Amino acid sequence: MNWSVILGAAFLMATSAIGPGFLTQSTVFTGKLGASFGFVILISIVLDVGAQLNIWRIIVVSKKRGQDIANLVIPGLGYFVAALVVMGGLAFNIGNIAGAGLGLNVLFNIDPKVGAVLSAVIAITIFLIKEAGKAMDRFAQIMGFIMILVTIYVVTTANPPLATAVAKTFAPDTIDMMSIVTLVGGTVGGYITFAGGHRLLDAGVQGEEDIPKMTRSCFSGVGIASLMRILLFLATLAVVSKGLKLDPANPPASVFKLAAGNIGYKIFGIVMWSAAITSVIGAAYTSVSFIKTFSPSLQKNEKLLIIVFIVVSTIVFTFIGKPVKVLILVGALNGLILPITLGTMLIAAYRKNIVGNYKHPIWMTIFGVLVVVIMTYLGIDTMINEIPKLF
Repeated sequence: MNWSVILGAAFLMATSAIGPGFLTQSTVFTGKLGASFGFVILISIVLDVGAQLNIWRIIVVSKKRGQDIANLVIPGLGYFVAALVVMGGLAFNIGNIAGAGLGLNVLFNIDPKVGAVLSAVIAITIFLIKEAGKAMDRFAQIMGFIMILVTIYVVTTANPPLATAVAKTFAPDTIDMMSIVTLVGGTVGGYITFAGGHRLLDAGVQGEEDIPKMTRSCFSGVGIASLMRILLFLATLAVVSKGLKLDPANPPASVFKLAAGNIGYKIFGIVMWSAAITSVIGAAYTSVSFIKTFSPSLQKNEKLLIIVFIVVSTIVFTFIGKPVKVLILVGALNGLILPITLGTMLIAAYRKNIVGNYKHPIWMTIFGVLVVVIMTYLGIDTMINEIPKLF
């Protein structure tokens, strides 16, 4: 199996996670917590690994998608999970399309709605190519590399206080629970956890013999998303530690502009568009992968469903705008979907009718259960204390 499939799934997962919300969260929380945000990133990376390793492994071993595994654990659960994932994916895709429009607006000064429609056309074109899977993998890799390289340039220009960042990552001044839930939900919540696993299945990586390939792909995906999070954290920290104020209307854009002037602002346009367009593709592909196994006609019309998904997201944004409250509510729900999906997968790991004679490592089960418990507690706490403030 060549590295392009392993990296393709890794970049699909990572670039699905790195969307407009990811850029905004990273800068806003760094502005609020300063160097202590490093601790939040560290904890979220540990929780990400615990969730992704378990879910990807059980998908690859069982040779089944998340919704089919859930239906075998409890009949009907797969349909419920699929409904949650598709609703979340659609809501996030409205934000992703908006972000793509904003990115082109920064780069070429065109109307964000026109930019959104152009971006949707580019995303649809990728799925119209005969070898759509390979085209998607390659596009995610190219855009991912561009994002990382230009952000490294901004970080080196900004000259962040690295010693302080490292120190506060392990000994933070404050611990902010809401930011941990938001980061984990935004990186492995909802459809994102399944993006890479489902892509590996479609590319033929399945069965116990392919566990090493799955593991390499999973760690690569978490590593890419984490590297981008750390780079954004350092760039923002460099700006706020100099006493400069972020623009509340567009925090990530102000970070790039304050760190590297007008060139930095244009680089933000590149990063925003790359992050948004790859998230549009990842959300559409993964959301449809959650319903295509429910009937042969859905399976046969997979590409058409993906295109409809992108078109609907674009129409909603163009005519209604970005429903902020809906996006925040779905973001919190994404954090709650994770304990349900991960908990289901951990039960599936011990069901012979799903995994055969495969033996799931005890340490991975314990790791997974800890993530389920922590995310259930944090998710419910957020729903009770934070969500009512929205309405």
